[in-house]
Amino acid sequence: MKRTAVLFLFAFSCLVAAPALRAQGIVDPVVSGDTLTARIDLPGGIGADLTIAFERAVGLTPDALGLSARLVDLTDPAIVSRLTSGISIPAGFPVLLAIEPPATGGLSFSGIAAVGLHTHNLTFTADTPLRLFKSSDGGAFEDVTETMGMGSYRARGTSPGFSEWLIVADVRPLNSVIAGKFNRLQGLLAEHEAAIQPAVHADLVDRVAAARASYQAGELVTAIQQVEGFAAAVQAHSGGEIPDVWRSARDLTNVAGALRAAAGTLRFSINLKSNTAGPSL
Repeated sequence: MKRTAVLFLFAFSCLVAAPALRAQGIVDPVVSGDTLTARIDLPGGIGADLTIAFERAVGLTPDALGLSARLVDLTDPAIVSRLTSGISIPAGFPVLLAIEPPATGGLSFSGIAAVGLHTHNLTFTADTPLRLFKSSDGGAFEDVTETMGMGSYRARGTSPGFSEWLIVADVRPLNSVIAGKFNRLQGLLAEHEAAIQPAVHADLVDRVAAARASYQAGELVTAIQQVEGFAAAVQAHSGGEIPDVWRSARDLTNVAGALRAAAGTLRFSINLKSNTAGPSL
């Protein structure tokens, strides 16, 4: 009788625990080296393949990443208020992905982390407005897209840290998007000037100014090359001259990662304009 009761309680506890795990929306997480893969699986047949790849990570486990995913209301003011005009959540994939490592989880990494989503719930077209956005610490969502492609829709962006992620439809004029990304990059350089070796900082400021001048002159290929050169310079000076480590205790600022991520999404947008160049963009 006691054995039967124990088996019943065990089975019942499993049934209770399973929905709690399922509610997180993340299934089959696997870590291989510096990369985690998993699936997002949510009600209504909504799902995606998730990849998070690090350049150099320590303590990488599924639990250390604090992953979860949930469906969101398209009109939820807690989300919509963090999206600027011209940006909306697609009805086909109303998914909020959270990557929020617990402070005591022991995760750290240097460089950048690349987050990729691949979903069959959305369709890629040549002129798709779909983009990958990220928010930090409950703030406004910003475009971090670096690549996108078919099958049915896939997008990838990089980050110096973590928080919340959305695939959105962004119909803002491309010129204003690019101007905003240049402003963001220059703002990061100003914000973190004290953390960057002075000569390196001055060089980076000059590189961004040159890229912006080339872009404004319509020299898009040159501007792309200059943004790539900026990112390469940041990477070359990462570590001793530009801090480049993030850890779950949130006691370090990954300045190099932030600069490289901002440059990567800027390059994406300028390249998009170069492929679809026109005065109306």
